[in-house]
Amino acid sequence: MKMIDKVAFLYLKDGEILSTRSKGKDKYYIPGGKREGNETDLETLVREVKEELSVDIREESAEFYGIFEAQAHGKAEGVRVKMTCYTAEFEGELKADSEIAEIVWLTYGDLDLISPVDQLIFADLHEKGLLK
Repeated sequence: MKMIDKVAFLYLKDGEILSTRSKGKDKYYIPGGKREGNETDLETLVREVKEELSVDIREESAEFYGIFEAQAHGKAEGVRVKMTCYTAEFEGELKADSEIAEIVWLTYGDLDLISPVDQLIFADLHEKGLLK
């Protein structure tokens, strides 16, 4: 079984979660991305958030949230994605950068717009009262 190892940035505000859509994609994804080489979770988080959202993660504020695993969206059956999720504070102004076409705020009602692993994360956040 092939596993895609990703680190994700959970940013919630007023019961909504920040999500992104990459150019040429039809689904929204929680910001983050694949680990490169021997990067730590934090190194991956800082690099990916800077690349996608143009902001700087305040490393000392990063908190582990959880690990979620599901079939990888748009990949062959049996290819799974493992998302290691963190919350954190950041400095700068959020704006779409690099391969990101748009930034949106989503709620639990938007499950049909997101990938299977993000659906698991949304469900967990919703159960905990963090996502409306």
